[in-house]
Amino acid sequence: MNHFAHIASHLASRGLDAMLITSEPGEFYAAGFHGEGVALITPDKSWYYTDSRYIEVANQLVTGAEVAMPQAGQSYRSLVDGLIQAHGIRTLGFEEQYLSVADYQRWSEALDVEWVPASQLITDLRMVKDEEELKAMREAQRVTDAAFAEILNDVKPGVTECEIAARLTYLMACMGAERNSFDPIVACGANGSKPHAVPSQAVIQKGQFVTMDFGCVVGGYCSDMTRTVAVGEPTDEMRLVYDTVLKAQLAGIGVARGGVTGAEVHNAAAKVISEAGYGAYFGHGFGHSLGIEIHENPRFSPAWNRAIPAGAMLSAEPGIYLPGRFGVRIEDVIMLTDEGNIDITKSPKELIIL
Repeated sequence: MNHFAHIASHLASRGLDAMLITSEPGEFYAAGFHGEGVALITPDKSWYYTDSRYIEVANQLVTGAEVAMPQAGQSYRSLVDGLIQAHGIRTLGFEEQYLSVADYQRWSEALDVEWVPASQLITDLRMVKDEEELKAMREAQRVTDAAFAEILNDVKPGVTECEIAARLTYLMACMGAERNSFDPIVACGANGSKPHAVPSQAVIQKGQFVTMDFGCVVGGYCSDMTRTVAVGEPTDEMRLVYDTVLKAQLAGIGVARGGVTGAEVHNAAAKVISEAGYGAYFGHGFGHSLGIEIHENPRFSPAWNRAIPAGAMLSAEPGIYLPGRFGVRIEDVIMLTDEGNIDITKSPKELIIL
């Protein structure tokens, strides 16, 4: 899986002679491989450089580019400078969102070109997933769904948040995950009112909600899901809050399709929560894109007023968080189509009482 040709086909429209890729996610998107290296892409040819730790695997896995490594006394900058001189490159796109000031100074001192900020080029291309990317994300979600089904056997009074988080990591690894896509969030009782709670030694007790937000990486691509379950019989208010969050999620998903803005989707969900009297307790966006990184653009956010293209993969994760009491969040990942969307998350969303 690589996107050298896809990136190359968009250089001319951005007024670029070449694109320099230096970030980890950019490298993986371009080469389908992460070897702590760099890539240079022109309309006619691409090059991928990595070091001796990764060169054997890169030669086996990377296609669509000439693969090489620096020799003694060479640096990535000197190799790229040689290509710039040989191919008459004058305007060079770079990933300004990832390149540090210190690294930019080193690169700009080494290369005599016009530096053009071009992170948006790669970001825009990464918004729309192709079939290979979608296949990897579906498999990552399959693993995540399977881990959720299994973890329900472990969520019970007397077990700590940390134990559940560790168990989720273990289950996903056993089921085919390369790694977690982020550190799992496990929050019981009052800790559930913190959207990004860090698992602690808090012990699950009867009558509590337990929120689990977790995901894994398969084929270099992320999954992400959240489920909130009740341990023992919930109160009427707990049921009301849960039902409200579920209705809000379904409302947002119901209007999500290619061509809508993130604000439209977010507002559809927020309206449900506000009308139920909990508007003050939903403080984050309805969702975010994901893929190589767990948080990408575009966003289902009140601030995202650009149309979101079909083929984008985004989370749908409204929540209600009552400080010091409890919280509820439900999250799926959906792919936008011209007609609507496809939900790739298969775990049940109706309230589960353990």
